Amino acid sequence: QVQLVESGGGLVQAGGSLRLSCAASGRTFRTLVGGWFRQAPGKEREFVAAINWSGGMTDYADSVKGRFTISRDNAEVLLQMNSLKPEDTAVYYCAAKVPRLGFWSPTKAYDYWGQGTQVTVSS
Repeated sequence: QVQLVESGGGLVQAGGSLRLSCAASGRTFRTLVGGWFRQAPGKEREFVAAINWSGGMTDYADSVKGRFTISRDNAEVLLQMNSLKPEDTAVYYCAAKVPRLGFWSPTKAYDYWGQGTQVTVSS
């Protein structure tokens, strides 16, 4: 079993930066794909970024490319968010999935989820 706990959310002005951290427990986490999703009020949960077990492969939603960077270090998956915009406001969720064929973006592809951390970007 893998448990995920997010931290690092908060309130920031537009143009600012935040770094989210996802701490994982469970021996198998190092073999899993790690991902970040977000959900704004009244909207569906959407893919933000993902990274493979070695950190050598990453994927990003078009809306965050060039501004967000996903990385991992042992039992943590990090999301560095720069040049934040008000439309980035959402609850951000950490997720993990067993490597298998298929895209990394669908929420249903993920096996484990954290509880979420709020990110609010003021204009």
